[in-house]
Amino acid sequence: MRLTRRGFIGGAAGLIMASVLPGKAGAVEGRAGGTGSGGRITAIDTHAHVFRRGLKLADVRRYAPDYDATPEDYLRQLDLNGISHGVLIQPSFLGTDNSYVLEALRKYPVRLRGVAVVQPNIAKTALVDMDREGIVGIRLNLMGLPVPDFRSDPWPSLLRTVVDLGWHVELHRHAADLAKIVDVLLKSGVNIVLDHFGLPDQKLGVNDPGFRSLLASAESSRRVWLKLSGLYRNGAAGVGEKNTMGAIPLLRQSFGVDRLVWGSDWPHTAFEKVMEYSKARAHLDMWLPDKEERKTVLVDTPARLFRFCGKRG
Repeated sequence: MRLTRRGFIGGAAGLIMASVLPGKAGAVEGRAGGTGSGGRITAIDTHAHVFRRGLKLADVRRYAPDYDATPEDYLRQLDLNGISHGVLIQPSFLGTDNSYVLEALRKYPVRLRGVAVVQPNIAKTALVDMDREGIVGIRLNLMGLPVPDFRSDPWPSLLRTVVDLGWHVELHRHAADLAKIVDVLLKSGVNIVLDHFGLPDQKLGVNDPGFRSLLASAESSRRVWLKLSGLYRNGAAGVGEKNTMGAIPLLRQSFGVDRLVWGSDWPHTAFEKVMEYSKARAHLDMWLPDKEERKTVLVDTPARLFRFCGKRG
């Protein structure tokens, strides 16, 4: 059974929500599979995953879906919610085989960009090829894994190439460990994007010392960005919502609105029963009620960070 088992309900709600979303007018000039607004950016979703059943899964994984979430399914969600462009993040359960994401980028080069997961000893030529296809960064999903020594081979070479290509490093790790990782990576010269509010401790919320350290790092560096995404990954039964609302004013102060981006986290892997696209999009209106601030988060910042401006590759 395809993703549309819940996508129909989410899509219907999306049609209603899209009619009141900022920037809706003229946003959907092409349906799924098209080029959206002919390249005109109305909003950018910076965190989504695509996959289908039958793809080779990583040997080590925490989760594996039993449904398809194709690029076409995703573009339909963008269209229904007045969003012109999106960023595909390589899902952890597919490991370092980025072929499905790359296929989507080749098929929809105007609307989509991608973030890959790679082995640290990957050849520079392979990264250059990915750059031409629309990859704009690498993701380090370090959940449940030892933190690598980024000062030891082959990491320095990989990070130099990331800098040379103008990419960023996306980090997925709990806040308790993020500050020291961010410090080391900043010294390598890379730009950093933090997933899902930085994942503070669910019980401590904004009082998590690791989260507070992230705020301090953001204030001292202009090379760290954070994704307003996946609040349900920060606690169930209302905990994620509470932690999120407490975090927003601190993030605005320390990061600045211009270093925040929004992501739907579609199709909300492992949380499909508690979230759907239009609801995820509506959260941003609650977090940032000011229209100009939302434009910064939805258009201005992600257009530069994920290289939707100018020539790709």
